[in-house]
Amino acid sequence: MDALSQHLIDWIRAEVTAGDGRGAVFGLSGGVDSAVVAALAKQAFPHHTLGIVMPCHSDPRDAEDGALVAHHFGVPSATVDLGPVYDLLLARLAGSSTDLPESRLATANLKPRLRMTTLYAFANQHGYLVLGTGNRSELAVGYFTKYGDGGVDLLPLGSLVKSEVRELARRLGVPESIIEKPPSAGLWADQTDESEMGLTYEELDGYLLAGAGSPAVQAKVDAMSAASEHKRALPSIAPKPGA
Repeated sequence: MDALSQHLIDWIRAEVTAGDGRGAVFGLSGGVDSAVVAALAKQAFPHHTLGIVMPCHSDPRDAEDGALVAHHFGVPSATVDLGPVYDLLLARLAGSSTDLPESRLATANLKPRLRMTTLYAFANQHGYLVLGTGNRSELAVGYFTKYGDGGVDLLPLGSLVKSEVRELARRLGVPESIIEKPPSAGLWADQTDESEMGLTYEELDGYLLAGAGSPAVQAKVDAMSAASEHKRALPSIAPKPGA
């Protein structure tokens, strides 16, 4: 794990520098993934990191845990309450001439897209690159919002499954309360990753790492991966006629 953490620190520094960035900005959700990214980024750019806490009608504990991580690792942070912007956008959409059917997922996905916009605003102001917090487990099944938490410059944890992220978190000294917290995208009250996916991370990681799992788990993971392929690819470009 020491070699892995140093490898990721060096990779972040090299990729940000290659992208003509001065440092890194990332969201602080209060979860283990963002805590690990914060710890790595702080070591890659000791004087040029910025964590953004972005509550949006979320559990107050999430913002508290995000602030805890920032303090624990000495990461400069800012808090932007996206609740009023979210409410205004919902009101404008509801008042449009188009009848929008009720969809909890559609409205919830506005939250990560507002977070993405906020992170890039700070990135542009500071000359930083945006670090995403997605891991291999989530990327494999498309458990992220397109142009939301998937809209980033770099994915330091993209080759690590959730269990590996937790192991790395312990090595980096992430508070145990953060490591053991039930993973959640904070889309709505009491929402958790595993309940929404219909899979435990143990099942998902076992299949991704070793091809292990019941036929039902394997079929579900394969189906989710196929259905979300568009999220992991650039938009298709129509060829010219005859090309």
